[in-house]
Amino acid sequence: MLFNSYTFFIFFAAVLLVSRVISNWTVRKSFLLLVSYLFYAVWNPPFVLLLWISTIIDWVVSKQVHATRNRHRKFIFLLVSLFVNLGMLAYFKYGTFALENFNLLSDALGWGCHFGKMDIILPVGISFYTFQTLSYTLDVYYDRITPWDSFLDYALYVTFFPQLVAGPIVRAPEFLEQCKTPCKGNGNQLGWGFCLFVIGLFAKVVLADNLCAPVVEKIYSQSAEAGFLSAWTGTLAFAMQIFYDFFGYSTCAIGVALCLGFELPDNFRFPYASLGFSDFWQRWHISLSSWLRDYLYIPLGGNRKGTGRTYINLMLTMLLGGLWHGASWMFVIWGGLHGIYLIAERLLVKSFIGRWAIWKGFGGRLAIMVFTFILVCITWVFFRAGDLASAFEILRSMLYPKDAIAFVSSALDPAASIKDIEGVWLGANKYGKIFALTIASLVFHYRLRSSSIEEWFGKMNSVLRVIILAAMMFVTFISMGGNDSAFIYFQF
Repeated sequence: MLFNSYTFFIFFAAVLLVSRVISNWTVRKSFLLLVSYLFYAVWNPPFVLLLWISTIIDWVVSKQVHATRNRHRKFIFLLVSLFVNLGMLAYFKYGTFALENFNLLSDALGWGCHFGKMDIILPVGISFYTFQTLSYTLDVYYDRITPWDSFLDYALYVTFFPQLVAGPIVRAPEFLEQCKTPCKGNGNQLGWGFCLFVIGLFAKVVLADNLCAPVVEKIYSQSAEAGFLSAWTGTLAFAMQIFYDFFGYSTCAIGVALCLGFELPDNFRFPYASLGFSDFWQRWHISLSSWLRDYLYIPLGGNRKGTGRTYINLMLTMLLGGLWHGASWMFVIWGGLHGIYLIAERLLVKSFIGRWAIWKGFGGRLAIMVFTFILVCITWVFFRAGDLASAFEILRSMLYPKDAIAFVSSALDPAASIKDIEGVWLGANKYGKIFALTIASLVFHYRLRSSSIEEWFGKMNSVLRVIILAAMMFVTFISMGGNDSAFIYFQF
């Protein structure tokens, strides 16, 4: 059931109405748990069993971890949680990938051992709820929290439908504390929650699906023919598509939860205004980056064991973060590039860039922001391309001087045609829209990089706010057209 579907509108309206009618807090939480399972079962009912397994295992294990004082027993119980959760994730998400790579290795080494293809269906959202339940057990193991008394609250924390299938990845203290006090969404929460839902839908349906997705699909499906302009346009379009798609989902999720009286953490903070890559990962998919920091990077030693070990820890974290996104070497390369960027940034700042006053002014900050964005766009090529060959074809067109020179020459020569150089021609209108959206997004992110959408809307004239939201609703509904497009991060 997709946020951008009429089915969800009916579902959410019914859930909101019934939840507000139920006065008993325990009954209301039970109702929300039930509809959360229903929401998930719409995709594939048998996979609800995986939710139950993950929920029950971590509930029982966390109790045992807390109850025992023996360090070895605590660790054994933790291993049970890791084995079950990561085992399910490994089988459903990486089983086919591992088998294919084993077959390739076997062929290369002449072992003669070859396994048939496995038809495994990926349960939607398994990466998200697995990390969420694991964070609860790990927090208990590290004595950051004590096990929660109410299984109902805990099950709702794992299964809460607004953020179940694509985040944000919520930490237990953030959600469970809200289960203590009855909440159904006051007037301010309902109003702002509805605003966030409209903003999120607009970002997904209008900007990501209708404006960017067709451009990305055409150029990346014909990567061999793409020229300098087309390759950059397609990559900028994907940079915009993946941001507005995932930002749209997260914003809808936060808005829906707020209407029901629950507050979820922000998942994006204007990431394309980042001043470097450390800053980028504090602004992009915040719930995942903070999870990787707290449960992988820091336990590996973080930056406490010397410079060399810090770089190793950074690279391992980003490689595994890339692999988390999908069973493909393309995602590993994407994560590895970000690891290289983070290491290079530390080296440069430590050596000389951090000492130059020029980088502290507007011009310097703008240059760093644009440079960061360009390098992030290069990593998006590997995230989007279907295979390594297609990725290199796009990168060649983006970076190879011959294409750039030919493009500039044709642009300066009235008799020449840019279409002759661009193997994939989209039309001047589409090129203009993508570049306009990119520039507008960068400006918007930079202006609000130290603020939030709430603050921006809060300072706006109330009449103007209503007009903007009404316009967003109108454009969104006429753009939906009955073709519900799944959110990109559903596949992760």
